[in-house]
Amino acid sequence: MPVRTPRKPKPPPAFTGERADSASIAALRRQAEHCTRCDLYKDASQVVFGEGPPHAPVVLVGEQPGDREDEAGKPFVGPTGRLLDECLEQAGVDRALCYVTNAVKHFKFERRGKRRLHARPNAGEIQRCAWWLAAEIELLEPRLIVALGATALYTLMGRSVGLTQERGRIVKTVNGTPLLVTVHPSYLLRIRDRAEAQAARQAFVEDLERVTSFLGEGEKGTRLASPLNEAPAK
Repeated sequence: MPVRTPRKPKPPPAFTGERADSASIAALRRQAEHCTRCDLYKDASQVVFGEGPPHAPVVLVGEQPGDREDEAGKPFVGPTGRLLDECLEQAGVDRALCYVTNAVKHFKFERRGKRRLHARPNAGEIQRCAWWLAAEIELLEPRLIVALGATALYTLMGRSVGLTQERGRIVKTVNGTPLLVTVHPSYLLRIRDRAEAQAARQAFVEDLERVTSFLGEGEKGTRLASPLNEAPAK
């Protein structure tokens, strides 16, 4: 009987080894302005690239820009961004130390009359756009990445790590960079019950407090996520 060789897990989209080549974040941003790697550029107003210090110790990765971000050309400037800033401040995280970006750089939406409603990017769009995120991480060399939500987590960890199981913990990416797992702040805005929303916000702040403790203590307490764990991100 032939010996069956176990299939090697696919690397996460952001760590396939394929990425844009640029000497700086500023030059990378200029390259991305002309991106046509997937079809999302056809309907979006413009690319929304990451922003922050060129050597930021913390990189916050969300899903994609929203309607406000698409119009402004800047990440996290709408209601979700304001909530994120408030929660970072409450958690004691210096926003000036953070570089904020998204897994997907163009706004994907569905039209409902005059409104443009968020639509989740698919795996192909995530794979194509990881070309830019991989280059951002390579250039920034952060001490810590924060995955905000399931799309960011999938982009950075593949299907080896589930959001529900690992939320609030720090794991390591395949290139060894520590990564904090938490929800996307837009989740908090969708909760209608006031008490539930307040509790969810407090839990999110507690997740972000890990950033402050990590930067103060170094990499103690991180662990390597097993690539053999195929539980999907939730």
